[in-house]
Amino acid sequence: MFIINFIDILVQILAFAIIARAVLTWFPIKPNNVLVVFLFQVTEPILAPLRRVVPRLGMLDLTPLIAIVLLQITAGLIRRLFT
Repeated sequence: MFIINFIDILVQILAFAIIARAVLTWFPIKPNNVLVVFLFQVTEPILAPLRRVVPRLGMLDLTPLIAIVLLQITAGLIRRLFT
């Protein structure tokens, strides 16, 4: 079904973008870099609300991991609705 495939691909792309953004924070890249700006614009609407709820563990930010898990759960629920 088209909608299920679309949602699966969208979730995979968003998960990749979140992982890429998290990995890029390990490197000294300027914040006005085109890739950094693009990843920020794509992922911030997902990560910002979670940051208000999920506390940081010292220097460790678990928000990207939680966002990916929530995306997978949401995709699974939508998949079940359409099958």
